[in-house]
Amino acid sequence: MKYDIIVIGAGIVGLGTALKLLEKSPNLRLLILEKEGEIAKHQTGNNSGVIHSGLYYKPGSLKATNCINGYHMLVDFCQKQDIPFELCGKVVVATSEEEIPLLDNLEKRGAENGLQNIKPLNREELKEYEPHVNGVKGIFVPQTGIVDYKLVSQKYAELIQTSGGSIHFDEKVINITTGSDGCHVETSKSGYQSTLVVNCAGLYSDKVAKFTNQKLDVKIIPFRGEYYKLSKEKEYLVKNLIYPVPDPNFPFLGVHFTRMAKGGVEAGPNAVLAFQREGYKKSDINLSELAESLAWPGFQKVAMKYWKTGFGEMYRSFSKAAFTKALQKLLPEITENDLVEGGAGVRAQACDRNGGLIDDFLIIENEHAINVCNAPSPAATSSLSIGDTVSDLVLKRF
Repeated sequence: MKYDIIVIGAGIVGLGTALKLLEKSPNLRLLILEKEGEIAKHQTGNNSGVIHSGLYYKPGSLKATNCINGYHMLVDFCQKQDIPFELCGKVVVATSEEEIPLLDNLEKRGAENGLQNIKPLNREELKEYEPHVNGVKGIFVPQTGIVDYKLVSQKYAELIQTSGGSIHFDEKVINITTGSDGCHVETSKSGYQSTLVVNCAGLYSDKVAKFTNQKLDVKIIPFRGEYYKLSKEKEYLVKNLIYPVPDPNFPFLGVHFTRMAKGGVEAGPNAVLAFQREGYKKSDINLSELAESLAWPGFQKVAMKYWKTGFGEMYRSFSKAAFTKALQKLLPEITENDLVEGGAGVRAQACDRNGGLIDDFLIIENEHAINVCNAPSPAATSSLSIGDTVSDLVLKRF
């Protein structure tokens, strides 16, 4: 079976890339290989459904550029394809005087990233947007929205297939060999030949990249984010989205409240080391994958740097009371009884050998493959823009 392009992974980034490739070059023979029996099974299908505005990201970074471009592309796509979405906006809340300079910097960064009409809110104005929130100051970001990314992914897949692309499910890539005639991709079921491989394998992107790039110097470290949901009776406490001011000493955002496109309100997530790459439950343990994470020199340095915060996150994972206390910082009225068990997602976080948790999107090219080795949030928002970027890199080869 000979193809021009094989895309590995049918999450939203792989699907967005394939869609953009077929839009730009309709005659490409394109195949997507997915190890699961359905699309968007992992990061895409377990995220919070937020359409991100680009507020947080360093101006000029791949994250900032792709998020802002991707935001407009996604909204346009949803409008054209009749996919329900809502631009409800969010408030970012400073809960103490110490956080105000960080909030002001965030507002400035948003403006540098081209976000218009960010509205500063004093304590009283904050209550107009979110009556139950605790805060001394806030900002309202009108561009933020909510959508069901599984629906978006399904539409991507439908358009790929009607444009002549193929998706093969239940085919795990177990090896890639390269030669003068391109790549031979071996799966759990079959074998395929392609000119170029595009690796969008998410939680296993480093493993797939290693097939064509032995000297890869990053490893995916999986972090689980656990959520609670507000009970139906307490959903009135949150009108839309309520976010904290991010802690600059920790690489994750912190717990927040999100009204979901499918209904309900999520509270969370925390961020704890997952004991396997697809470890959605505390009891999910893969000893060899855990040993790999713990043995990686970069992770050891991360653990040394963030051990105190990490223990706090782990404690909240096992203590509902501690999780509730973290949420009460934003919404003091929340009690343990208001929270019901929610889901969890696992974030594929690339970590370099020197202990850097890579903050930006990371695309690594070689002769035979283009590897998307780090695509954390806001990858879903950015999916069409990342697809645009990667498809341009691909088409330069043809």
